[in-house]
Amino acid sequence: MIQTEVKLNNIKKSFGETHVLHGIDLDIKPGEFVVFVGPSGCGKTTLLRMIAGLEDITSGDLMIDGVLSNDLPSSKRGVAMVFQSYALYPHKTVYDNMAFGLKIAKTPKAEIDRRVKEAAEILQITEYLDRLPKALSGGQRQRVAIGRAIVRDPKVFLFDEPLSNLDAALRTKMRVELATLHRRLGATMIYVTHDQVEAMTLADKIVVLNKGRIEQVGRPLDLYNKPASLFVAGFIGSPQINFLPQEFAQRYGASTVGIRPEHFRVEAGGVIKGTLKHAEKLGNETFAYINAGVLGDITARIDGTLAMEPGNAIELDFEQQHIYKFDSSGKRIE
Repeated sequence: MIQTEVKLNNIKKSFGETHVLHGIDLDIKPGEFVVFVGPSGCGKTTLLRMIAGLEDITSGDLMIDGVLSNDLPSSKRGVAMVFQSYALYPHKTVYDNMAFGLKIAKTPKAEIDRRVKEAAEILQITEYLDRLPKALSGGQRQRVAIGRAIVRDPKVFLFDEPLSNLDAALRTKMRVELATLHRRLGATMIYVTHDQVEAMTLADKIVVLNKGRIEQVGRPLDLYNKPASLFVAGFIGSPQINFLPQEFAQRYGASTVGIRPEHFRVEAGGVIKGTLKHAEKLGNETFAYINAGVLGDITARIDGTLAMEPGNAIELDFEQQHIYKFDSSGKRIE
């Protein structure tokens, strides 16, 4: 599998007077698994479609494998895209769905057969090659869609929220399979999702987008431990970080402070006092949802063996090194 570098230099996108992307600069190294993440409307799917050649680039340069690709048709870019919808031909077998693009390209029959069977083996769908899509589960259909991309032997794989139509258990399984596939192929992959758990578990590098701009780029744990802004701190992490208001934050020389749920501990005499609203008891841990009065609602991840019921008074403390400090503009204070 070819490893390809992708470079975006000051990429902008406008629809008439509406500006969607405001100058994206990004280097994607050969073989990296890069995830674009952000809320709906942040521009992540538009950016992916511009790389794919499905949307025009208003200005800026897109370089794929060192070649300026702004005006290249999709078929000449060496990319393959896997969509949210499987988009399989219902009347064609799995084999014919995977082979269709190669047949259109007039690839020799023996080469088509080799590629389809090799991809089917990688994705563990060999036994389904003679079935129609209606006889497959959602996860199996998504594997076929991925197989259709693999057989093209692309320079870059593009994934547009490919797991969003699957149930929670199957999404978890498919995340593992995608990570394994990336390690096996070693290909450059760009993946779009609004799910920060997918981003954290799959990515070599995460690109956090907000309102058409990059908020931060980095390895998953770097973004988790050193968020550059309130937005990144609030978007990365589940359950979400707690933001405490200025009345509390000014003690620490900040406009706002953030404390992640796992950094609280239940302790008599703790600086935060409140009332337990609800406890999600998950066995080894409990997510405690607390009304902390003027500090608002707080979520704490605590020891699952603690016996607590709604209405109980609760006091929390934390170590100061676990405080995230932010200034009035929302930037993190080092």
